[in-house]
Amino acid sequence: MVTALAVSATLSPVMTRAAELSGDAKSAIPRDTQQVIVVDYRAMQNSSAAMSLKDRVLPPELKKLETALKTSGLKVDQDADTLAFASFKVGSEGARIVGIAQGQFHTREILANFTKQKTKFVTLRNNSIYPMGSAGMSVVFLNQTTMVFGDKDAVKAALDARDGLAPNFLQNSDMVNEMSVVDTKAVWSLLDQKGTQTMMKGVLGDAAQLADYDTVKNRMKSSRYTMDFSNGVRFNLSVVTSDTITAATAATLMKGVAIMRKTQGSPLEKTALDSTTIDSNSGTITVDYSSSDSQFANLLTSPLFQSVVK
Repeated sequence: MVTALAVSATLSPVMTRAAELSGDAKSAIPRDTQQVIVVDYRAMQNSSAAMSLKDRVLPPELKKLETALKTSGLKVDQDADTLAFASFKVGSEGARIVGIAQGQFHTREILANFTKQKTKFVTLRNNSIYPMGSAGMSVVFLNQTTMVFGDKDAVKAALDARDGLAPNFLQNSDMVNEMSVVDTKAVWSLLDQKGTQTMMKGVLGDAAQLADYDTVKNRMKSSRYTMDFSNGVRFNLSVVTSDTITAATAATLMKGVAIMRKTQGSPLEKTALDSTTIDSNSGTITVDYSSSDSQFANLLTSPLFQSVVK
């Protein structure tokens, strides 16, 4: 799921605003987060190309959340500016996903409508959790500008984190530090160590079976990426490792995979790989890709793209 999540944030057209999370939003994300994705939701909704890309790569878990959000009657399409998804674990339980929307919400009218419809809510401390549509999802408003939504257990975990009953994202110093590098961008994502290893295994494909990868995978600490559509398409990925040798070895493996795919790929895929630069510097692997809008649109249907996002 993490690999699909990693690509699913490539959802935005020309953007000028940064997709930043407020303090309330950050505190509602549990500390042990595997991945957080933040996008400029308003700009995404205004681009047919972005929506087409989203339809190709959005995993079922996020499609379910998005559908619940759209059919909830909360008018989030009009009111949300920023949308975030966080995948996290609570104890020995499996991964959960919580959504956070930021904007100027008409909370008074929304709550009045809940009352009119005699919608039953659940009280958790000072929080009122409401059912969101018919999909079994729930929503809670932290304030007029921030709402948290997802399945009931995910929402409760988010509220426990926000209310100080469980560690929250602000106590995850590694990810908070990584966030400061990317949160001025309109589309960005952070992955923890496990998420990074899963993503890199998908990117490397068969090369991940090599002994060299076994040597370096446990030295991958985290990763981050951004997307920019202001002048064509640009993708930047950084994978933080424990040392310069690990980064150089992993970069070499990735270059080898790129060469192999160039020999087997279509002219379009070869052009895409020619537009990709793989390097390492001070223990960090860097991948930079850029293309025109039309080249990127064509790439969506290629076997190379499908092999990366599956």
